[in-house]
Amino acid sequence: MRRDQFLKSMAALAAAGVLPMSARAAANLKMMIPANPGGGWDTTGRALGKALTDGKLADSIQYDNKGGAAGAIGLAQFVNSAKGDGNSLMMMGAVMLGGIITGKPPVSITQATPIARITSEFNVFVLPAESPLKSMKDVVEQLKKDPGSVKWGGGSRGSTEHIAACMLARDVGVDPKKINYVAFRGGGEATAAILGGNVTVGGSGYSEFAEYITTKKMRPIGVTSEKRLAGINVPTMKEQGYNVVLGNWRGVYGAPGITPEQRAALTDLVVKATQTKTWSEALEKNNWTPAVLTGKAFDEFVDSEFASLRAVMHLSGMI
Repeated sequence: MRRDQFLKSMAALAAAGVLPMSARAAANLKMMIPANPGGGWDTTGRALGKALTDGKLADSIQYDNKGGAAGAIGLAQFVNSAKGDGNSLMMMGAVMLGGIITGKPPVSITQATPIARITSEFNVFVLPAESPLKSMKDVVEQLKKDPGSVKWGGGSRGSTEHIAACMLARDVGVDPKKINYVAFRGGGEATAAILGGNVTVGGSGYSEFAEYITTKKMRPIGVTSEKRLAGINVPTMKEQGYNVVLGNWRGVYGAPGITPEQRAALTDLVVKATQTKTWSEALEKNNWTPAVLTGKAFDEFVDSEFASLRAVMHLSGMI
């Protein structure tokens, strides 16, 4: 094939969006973050975007925050507006699955295209600095006396911190249905409520509260990990005698209706981004556990998570 014919063919393929990423210029990507600014999905999505651009894997990232209903509002917009778009990504994770189970929205994550799980993070429970309660033991004692008097603040209904609070209640002999849980649309709103003393206990991924814990504006009283997190002197729920171990993973999906080649190209981009120095620094800064999973293994993991979350939520009286 003559060189000019080859170049014309490559240009036509690029215009059709079917060239592998390695054969065309770095993409201008769009990323749906189905939560308000300041929360875990927002932090993770923007860290991933920075890794993509710093690593010369993408020319630019256009972010779109759309919070509410455990990510279902952003998911609906993504599903309806990004069909077939091989340059679109959406953050998601365990919280979205829980929200779909409890909220039964008209759209489902199954309409989008799985790309990769990228991180896992454990929840930390915190008290406002001025709280009269000083420990998880104090919280449990108050919970036993009057469950409704303990206001738990965190992400949307069905989030991992909500499930963890219900698991704790069940473990200490309190009806999980009596958990007084206040759901917020984003991490920023939840943080403001905790700092203002408008909730008794706050829960979220450690990275969302790290600066407030460091400045002693929040008092950490327990993490939901199996073992203590590296470099963080906070006791686990388990070592305090409470059978509450629960992780919060986050991942990335592509648009509905993309081709296998587009899915493979996006997967390659995301995996390469997680191998950059920028991403390693984000993992360390936010105390995220790397948990990259792609392809069929990720598909099966999401199916398994749906089943296990549904079982836990049913036993906790949430559905």
